[in-house]
Amino acid sequence: MSLKVRAILVVVIGVVLGLSLSVGGGLIGDRPTLDKQELAWQQARLFAEVFERVKRDYVEPVDDAVLLESAIRGMVRDLDAHSQYLDAREYRDIRVSTMGSYSGIGVEVDSVDGVLRVVTPIAGSPAARSGIQSGDQIIAVDGVAIEMASLQQTVGRLRGHAGSRVTVTVLRDDVAIEHEMRRQVIRVASVHKELLAPSLGYIRVSQFSDNTARELGRAVDELQIASGGMLEGLVLDLRNNPGGVLDSAVDVSDLFLDVGVIVSADGRSYDSRFTRSAHRGDILDGASMVVLVNKGSASASEIVAGALQDHDRALIVGTPTFGKGLVQTVVPLTKGRAIKLTTSRYFTPSGDSIHEVGIEPDVFVEDTPGFPDLTLSGMVDREADAQLAGAIEYLQPRAVMHSNAQ
Repeated sequence: MSLKVRAILVVVIGVVLGLSLSVGGGLIGDRPTLDKQELAWQQARLFAEVFERVKRDYVEPVDDAVLLESAIRGMVRDLDAHSQYLDAREYRDIRVSTMGSYSGIGVEVDSVDGVLRVVTPIAGSPAARSGIQSGDQIIAVDGVAIEMASLQQTVGRLRGHAGSRVTVTVLRDDVAIEHEMRRQVIRVASVHKELLAPSLGYIRVSQFSDNTARELGRAVDELQIASGGMLEGLVLDLRNNPGGVLDSAVDVSDLFLDVGVIVSADGRSYDSRFTRSAHRGDILDGASMVVLVNKGSASASEIVAGALQDHDRALIVGTPTFGKGLVQTVVPLTKGRAIKLTTSRYFTPSGDSIHEVGIEPDVFVEDTPGFPDLTLSGMVDREADAQLAGAIEYLQPRAVMHSNAQ
């Protein structure tokens, strides 16, 4: 066994034994503690044995640091489907996604049929100004060809310091086109609004970032101004919203509630046990609400839907939600790395855990294929979208009745 592997074994055994002693909680003479120590020794020796075998016999040379990082990734990944080790780049990306802004060219991309295609350039972004269009295939960044096996690295090369130059080559109608541009700070709006009818508003939330509650509050104000007074009804669309920042979900719920628990959580550490409650002040002043959900509504979306449903503040329309009732905490580590670790289970105001169950809608309406994607005009289609049509059908009579009472 090499000196380097012996050193790794010493470190692994030290860490594992330290953990086993703290978990065992007994004196050294306690039999249960000895059993755990022996098991820890066996697993540490096994780790070192596998490490040495891979180093010696794998078809290609593997760096020690790469092997150890892979071991760390596996340790965290095997805990559950949501815990994850983040290297410096991944940690930076996750922080960017929660802030709602980043420095880049402003283009949404997706892997389609083995190629990297532009979904849409963000309005006003360098990509939009340079003429990049939806459907373009990105084939190179700064002259380096796209490799689908390292898609994250490619997306990372599109980002960079504001003001720095980047050249993006796209393929359109079998013609390669180079676009040279300067990166800038891109602000990603998570809220889309529209007035469906006089005094009837529609707001779609695509994700929950740090700015979402502020954006949503501003959207409601603008809809009220456009309608010439207080809204009589609002559709809050959370379909295909994968979640995001828990505190953002709490703040969004709080916009429409006057009192009561929004969400509670229970975990092993002190910080993982908490209860979040509403503060007085409903920005709709009690006007009717419908929340649209589907199987793509998860995590923070389910917190909002569950809180508004349990407090009878909104009617939930659509299909059952995804069912992610776990809270992840991002824990910073050395050298810009982090782990995203499941630390709590959360519960709706009624005390229910929705993990692997989801939230059942009050009114079941099957998904319409292609929705809730917005059309190219940016407008919703209230006729072809059956779930939205069901929400409007519920709200319009109530809006009329509410108006007559004034």
